[in-house]
Amino acid sequence: MTSSVIIKLPRGIAKKLEQEAKKIGLNLEEYILELALRDLDPSERIWGHIEASKDFLEQAKEELREGNVRQAAEKVWGAAALSIKAYAEWREGRRLASHGELWEYRRKLEEELGGWVFDAWMAANGMHICFYEGWCSGKDVEEALKRVRKLVSEIERKIKA
Repeated sequence: MTSSVIIKLPRGIAKKLEQEAKKIGLNLEEYILELALRDLDPSERIWGHIEASKDFLEQAKEELREGNVRQAAEKVWGAAALSIKAYAEWREGRRLASHGELWEYRRKLEEELGGWVFDAWMAANGMHICFYEGWCSGKDVEEALKRVRKLVSEIERKIKA
């Protein structure tokens, strides 16, 4: 697991960043990560996404242990999204910037890795909805976590090969 760092920002700046993140369908943490990675060398950015994906999976487990189902759900979603971004940049040099692009690229990934990618992606999207609506249970998050863990692992394996 990678280590996390806590950064304190003035409330006004954090609010502005959160508004900008929301405009493009990201949470604050994902948005700040994107800002931090955008100027890196492509290889560093790809591995940054993979490492962040794995870290999000570990954070999701911790959030579940603490009973924070909604936060765990969003971490599962973030892991899936970042791993697909890593794959797209590795495979085609393409930087995905929206939910629509993630959905579109997931189809390519499904063609290359298999139909199980559809299940993992739908589970991740269910978690994204859960974060906003709060309808899922810890068991739902655990099931999605398994599927998304496989997605992240397979993408990492392909990139390493």
